[in-house]
Amino acid sequence: MARIVMKFGGTSMAGIERIRNVAARVKREWEAGNQVAVVVSAMAGDTDRLVNFCREASSLYDPREYDVVVSSGEQVTSGLLSVALQALGVPARSWLGSQVAIHTDSAHAKARIQSIDSAGLEEGWSRGEVAVIPGFQGVTSDGSNRVTTLGRGGSDTSAVAVAAAVKADRCDIYTDVDGVYTTDPRIVPRARKLKKVTYEEMLELASVGAKVLQTRSVGLAMKEQVRVQVLSSFTGDTAPMADTLPGTMIVGEEEIQDVESQLITGIAHDKNEAKITLTAVPDKPGAVASIFDPLAEANINVDMIIQNIAHQSAGSASATDVTFTVPAADLARSIETLNQSKADIGFAELLQDTRVAKISVVGVGMRSHAGVAATMFKTLGARGINIQAITTSEIKVSVLINEDETELAVRVLHTAYGLDAEDAAA
Repeated sequence: MARIVMKFGGTSMAGIERIRNVAARVKREWEAGNQVAVVVSAMAGDTDRLVNFCREASSLYDPREYDVVVSSGEQVTSGLLSVALQALGVPARSWLGSQVAIHTDSAHAKARIQSIDSAGLEEGWSRGEVAVIPGFQGVTSDGSNRVTTLGRGGSDTSAVAVAAAVKADRCDIYTDVDGVYTTDPRIVPRARKLKKVTYEEMLELASVGAKVLQTRSVGLAMKEQVRVQVLSSFTGDTAPMADTLPGTMIVGEEEIQDVESQLITGIAHDKNEAKITLTAVPDKPGAVASIFDPLAEANINVDMIIQNIAHQSAGSASATDVTFTVPAADLARSIETLNQSKADIGFAELLQDTRVAKISVVGVGMRSHAGVAATMFKTLGARGINIQAITTSEIKVSVLINEDETELAVRVLHTAYGLDAEDAAA
């Protein structure tokens, strides 16, 4: 008997027929003798609809009431799935985040999980029940008992947190793709599905544009050593059981044999980037801090940073240009923040560019192999693709390019690193 947490996203729960399909899949795990907890998202599109209701009601809505509204989508799907399971003869009970006691901090709309009381789930399992839990939601731990939400994509985090709390054997994330690929198969048909990916690689891939898993959920899985599997909920009734590993497992390096032999695991792209250049910034100590301190205070994440060589015009102090990237959604706030601090920074002009994309190659094999970055730069250069900015980590190299060249860059890099499948159907 295994203890399994199953998570189903919004597309898997989009309508009664799909909820029935989910119920049939859960029933199979239950009939196999497993203890099952299911974490569900709201129906596809419902959360956006509820968010818009809040905005229409008031532009200055109370974030505590916002969480009450937007968390209701998951409450609906958890109840409906329980009803569907009961109709199939499976004893099931829905649990709200407050009933499971998923305790979070008080940062409404972006709360972080602090602890989970799994006693109720354990009692239910002793009676043979399947627990159905709404993802994305919790309850404050400060005694106010207010509903909280975890931010967009938070159901992945809910599922991993529940799996950690109950010491599950595995957390299965069902989505509309059947695993993690070496790159987006819509761009590269010869992309390969990966059997296993390390936590670190998945964390990097998620942070640089891969949309398969939420970044926070991967970080939590790595911290708690939860084995996570990504697989599709849109396979037929004759599909193999999840424990035959039809998807991609996210695991520790110790589970991957000869991890150093695979140089690059995957290539990700992200068009949700914006480039900002501040010209003629005074070249003096503290000048760069005067740029990034206000952005940090505004909770704006800065990624790539380039500071040009200082130049000096006749009769003037030396100055330099500073270029960096921010999420495209934060561009307007970034411009406003920087303009408010213009007197302190002392820049001459602010230039912006939203027609950029970040391309990243990721792999733990980089630690023991030289020349990964050189291969990337040479390959892009050979196709006339100009690199505007570069950032690196121990297992990642990212470059900023013109967004019109995104697909070409992904394809040529996928081939350059030997990631192409032997045939398009592989």
